[in-house]
Amino acid sequence: MNYNKNDAISSPAPHKPRFAVIGGLGAVAGTDILHRIVKSTPARSDEEHLDIAFVQRPFHEHTTPADRDYDPIRRKLYVYDALKDMEADKREVALLPCFISQTFMPEILPEVKIQVLGIADAIKDHIQRNYQDGPIGVLTSNYVRELGLFDKVLGDKHQIIYPSEPFQNQLMEAVYGADGLKAGGTGDKVESTVREACEDLIKQGASIILPGFTEIPAMLDRIAELVDVPVLNSNQIYADYALACSKKTAAPPFKIGVVGGVGPAATTDFMSKVVANTHASKDQDHIKMLVEQNPQIPDRTENIIGNGIDPSIALYSVCKKLEQGGANIVAIPCNTAHAYVERIQRNLSIPIVNMLRETVEHITTNYPDVKTVGLLATTGTVKSKLYQQEAASAGLNVIAPSDAGQEQVMDAIYGKEGVKAGYTSGHCVDQLTLAYHELEKSGAEVVILGCTELPLIPPDTDGGRRPALLDPTKILAQKCIEVATKFSNHG
Repeated sequence: MNYNKNDAISSPAPHKPRFAVIGGLGAVAGTDILHRIVKSTPARSDEEHLDIAFVQRPFHEHTTPADRDYDPIRRKLYVYDALKDMEADKREVALLPCFISQTFMPEILPEVKIQVLGIADAIKDHIQRNYQDGPIGVLTSNYVRELGLFDKVLGDKHQIIYPSEPFQNQLMEAVYGADGLKAGGTGDKVESTVREACEDLIKQGASIILPGFTEIPAMLDRIAELVDVPVLNSNQIYADYALACSKKTAAPPFKIGVVGGVGPAATTDFMSKVVANTHASKDQDHIKMLVEQNPQIPDRTENIIGNGIDPSIALYSVCKKLEQGGANIVAIPCNTAHAYVERIQRNLSIPIVNMLRETVEHITTNYPDVKTVGLLATTGTVKSKLYQQEAASAGLNVIAPSDAGQEQVMDAIYGKEGVKAGYTSGHCVDQLTLAYHELEKSGAEVVILGCTELPLIPPDTDGGRRPALLDPTKILAQKCIEVATKFSNHG
């Protein structure tokens, strides 16, 4: 089965995304941007406007960004909680009208599914399209200035200029003081302070002025006409950017959903193989995995060969939790569980990557001359004939051990000294090796380790001169990585 990007996306057909505006960080700014989005929407009727939720709660900090010892931890937690609440409300895109929050978004974004449109990204896009060069004068808080947000965003092509110290101090008072913009002040004193800071920037050579406070644009019309260079309205730029992005929202990072606990050691083995086979130079290059570890899923083999409880509902429940958790695909590191995949798949909106099918495809691609395949697996997997059916469709013949050999395999897996009991050497390896040699004598050209615990106790292949051992867990991990990489490259 081919898993392309469209298979892996669980969202419905394209639609207008549901927006959220996170207020509370600057009450005036939040409402100003909301107003500008509504006003700028090219709508001929109410129903053509964007679906926007506005959330604003009391937010208090012991210090302000004007203070030298400012600590944004409360702001970080507020932003995270607000974004998670908007996720729960099924909002897809969030606007965060706060320049301070831009400085810590790399900490927040990996932990949320909702897409956050950054005001700094909006400004960068606007300036790149409209201003090729020239120094930019920036009015912003001491905190943002010291962290160099605008230097990082715009400094590669533009010189960034800030007000000299006296004007910067006055600006902080005009914004954060008792009668400042944050407190609702809009008097002549506040306006004259902002205008004087602009004039200072012009004297230093600024060719345009960028307000790095979301409160200033709300009063900008009264100031811009008195200043000799363009003063950008950052809130309007942000609103226009949101409208432009409303038709091209980005997908969240790819996530592999893992059905865990079948068995527990196989789950960690699969995860380690995803990590080991991912090309990454840093932690952030690795693929997100969501694991639902449920060792209480009824035994698959007991159900297939005996009167054990049907595990279908338990497996389906885990898959639905992964789907609801934002997984793009599902991996089940258990061969026997694939006997239930078809009945589960039809009720999921994300694909299960079929480990057995990928293993057979791996054989035909990498061992094109092979015709006879040996299978070491649980009796449930053997009797389900899943591997036999997949192999037959590819022109391959699957052989299993004799009854005595199959008992050796089951002892290696389920015995008192078997791998499910935590053993990875000694008796379990000896038993599996005997079954492996039987398959070799029967004509097996390659041998599938068709239980995900068996790669933990591989039989002795005498230095590689015997039939190659195939690890479906590794093959599954490599396929999931391939799907994730293709998705990311086209996302």
